[in-house]
Amino acid sequence: MNTSTEIDGQTTRAAFRTVRGLIGGYLALSVLTLVAVVLLRNHHSMVTTPVWVRTSIVVASSLLMAAFAARAARGSRRAFLRLRLVSAIMVVAIVVIIAIPGSFPAWLKVEQGVCGLLLIGVVVVVNGKHLRSVFAAR
Repeated sequence: MNTSTEIDGQTTRAAFRTVRGLIGGYLALSVLTLVAVVLLRNHHSMVTTPVWVRTSIVVASSLLMAAFAARAARGSRRAFLRLRLVSAIMVVAIVVIIAIPGSFPAWLKVEQGVCGLLLIGVVVVVNGKHLRSVFAAR
C-alpha cells in the first residue's frame, strides 16, 4: 500500500483540515481564557490557584495537540497516536472538572464545556475508520 498516497488523499486531507480547525478553536479559546485569568488575577473568587493550574495545562495541551496534528497530517504514526491519546484524555479531564461540584468557578466550567465539545469533534475524527485505517497501514 502506498502510504504517501493515503496521507495525501482528499479524504485524509479533509479529515486533518477538520482536526486542525477544531484544535485551532481549542487553542484560541485556551489562550483567550489564560489572558482573562491574567486580567482577572485580583478577583480571587473568580481566579483561584486551581484555575491558574488548569488554564496553563489547557494551553500546553492545545499547543501539543496542534503540533501532533501537524506532524500526523504529514504521516507521523506516533504523532497520530499521541493526538488520539491526548485528545481523549483531555475530554475525560474536562468531564471530571465539570462534574465535580465547587471545584472550579462556573465561568471556567462553561469554557471547559466548549473546549470539550471541540475536543469531542477531534476524538470522533481521529478515531474514525478512515484515519485509523490510514495509520494502521503504515
